[in-house]
Amino acid sequence: MASATSRLGFRINDRIKARIEKAAALEGRKVTDYCVTALAEAARQTIERERTLEFSERDWEIIVQVLTEPQEPNERLKRAHAEAQRRLGG
Repeated sequence: MASATSRLGFRINDRIKARIEKAAALEGRKVTDYCVTALAEAARQTIERERTLEFSERDWEIIVQVLTEPQEPNERLKRAHAEAQRRLGG
């Protein structure tokens, strides 16, 4: 882990603090190390999740085209729809 140069402070209730201390102890780690690792991973996941929602300009052009100029379903899609209707009893 890189050397710490910044500080992040916040307050938590006693129940959450006890849970964090227990989890850190179960992993044989200091509370600070446990928290920094957990927060960094949560941040990474949030950023990754949001990144998957980003579209390029070309992606947006395709999306707009599909929404404004719908195509007729092809035979494969028609068969799949008919099969789904049959299975669902519709």
